[in-house]
Formats: sequence, structure tokens, C-alpha cells
Amino acid sequence: MQIDDRLALTTPEGATLTLLPAGPLPRMVAYGVDLVIRLMVFLCLLYVLSELAELGQGLLLILVFGLEWFYPVLFEVLWRGQTPGKRLLGLAVVQDNGAPVTYSSSLVRNLLRTADMFPGLYLAGFLCMISDRRFRRIGDLAAGTLVIHQPAVTATAPGASGAAELPPDWELDATDRLTLTAYLDRLPLLSSARQAELAAPLFPELSPLEAADRLAAQARFVRGQP
Repeated sequence: MQIDDRLALTTPEGATLTLLPAGPLPRMVAYGVDLVIRLMVFLCLLYVLSELAELGQGLLLILVFGLEWFYPVLFEVLWRGQTPGKRLLGLAVVQDNGAPVTYSSSLVRNLLRTADMFPGLYLAGFLCMISDRRFRRIGDLAAGTLVIHQPAVTATAPGASGAAELPPDWELDATDRLTLTAYLDRLPLLSSARQAELAAPLFPELSPLEAADRLAAQARFVRGQP
């Protein structure tokens, strides 16, 4: 994907957030992985509940319904926008303003998978994705969400000295440089929890600890600039 495909957003805090929308191919692979996982769970349930005769059949229908419709919703909301398949492919669902996906948005986008699958083989969703600059399917357009490539993060503790430097992914002005430098000066005085609290709104696609680590790395990069 070329850099021109990146999506630049400005958060309510005034920070510029750069997102990289995910195209149809990695999303299809992630969906296939999740489908295999659901199928394996279904076979396990079928084996266990087959011993309970009619009661088992009733329980199986209820559990299959929940598996089909709530598996993606619960994972996307509770696992920072990622199902197991999306995590394997480095993808995540976020709101179209870059904020974490909510229960209502996730529910809408997943309920509308039926429309995306019409008339079969996900054809409507595929045509919608390739005609949209942000690769959104029908469910994403209705829910106000998009699927992005999760940025790679250096695995270091928040504020750990000597961690990697990382260039900011937005164009810095003088105020940004002063703010990041001041933040770096105060870093030793801030607890890990406070660092995470300050950084989380700037990188809503990351966990609070990953956001704190990224902000510290970008501040160190700016400090090293002339």
C-alpha cells in the first residue's frame, strides 16, 4: 500500500492520527481464520451436547447463534478491535474517527454481514470495499467503522530509558516539538499509569501501555533532532 493511501485524522485533543485502512485480501484471510475457529468450537459443542439428546440440540442451537453473532462483537470490543483472525493478520476495527470501536458499532457492522454477503460469496461487501477509498464494506458504512492495519510497536515498558526512538507520523510544528520535549522531561516523574492515561487518547488504536511507549519513543526522537 502506498503512503497516499494513509488516512490522516485530527483527534479532539488536536493530535494528528495516521491510519492505514486494510484492503479486502487481508480481511478475507482474517475472516477465514475466524471461520475455522468458530467451526472447531462448533464441532466440539456438537460432540459434547450430542449426549444430551433433544436438550443438547436446543442448547446447541442457542450456542451456535451466540457463536455466530457475538463472537466478533465481544472480541472486537474487549480485545481492542481484534478478533483472533484480525490479530493474526495485524488488523483492528476502529471508529471512523480513530476512536476504539463500541458495542453498538460492532453490533451493527456484524449484523449487516448478511447484507455484505448478498447475493453470495461476500459479493456486495467486496464491491463496496473496492469502490470506497477506506475499503469499508456496507456494515462499516452503516456503523461508522473501518478496519486498519495495526501499527508495529516496539515492546518496551512505558518510559523505559534507552528504548527505541520513533519518528512521529505527523508533521510537527514548533508547539508539537516543545510539548514532546516537555513531556520527555517530565517522564521520570510520571507513573506508568499516568503515562498511559496521557498517551491513550493520542493513539486510540493501541493499548494504553503501547500508546505510552510510542509517545515516549516519539518524544525521544524529537529530542534528538536539531
